[in-house]
Amino acid sequence: MIDRPVSPTSDISLLLRAHAEQRWLSHEVLPVLRQLEQRDCLPEEQLGAALAYLEVLWIEASQRAAETDAAYSELQGSSLYAEPPLYGKARSYHGAVVRLREAIARHVVQLVAPPSEERSEDRASSC
Repeated sequence: MIDRPVSPTSDISLLLRAHAEQRWLSHEVLPVLRQLEQRDCLPEEQLGAALAYLEVLWIEASQRAAETDAAYSELQGSSLYAEPPLYGKARSYHGAVVRLREAIARHVVQLVAPPSEERSEDRASSC
């Protein structure tokens, strides 16, 4: 087994990363997602721009998720040596953020996926 240096603050690092990701999802991605879900009758040119913006936000959210998950991995590695003081809280917060991320991802995928014939007909009939 290779000994690697473990940060004594891995629990705090995860808490900060998870908090930053949660704020990004809640304050940046969710408002755009809600607007897109409530505006089925947007003119096509506005809808395209809004979807493109959502995609850019989602790319940033994915990068933040990778950073959060890396901090989680570091915490998992540090727990092999000694459990950091905020280990349980950090793991719990990470789990909550992952669930939020997954819920938002389902909605984002539905909006940015190419429309099927059925979805196109539903949108046209609702306007």
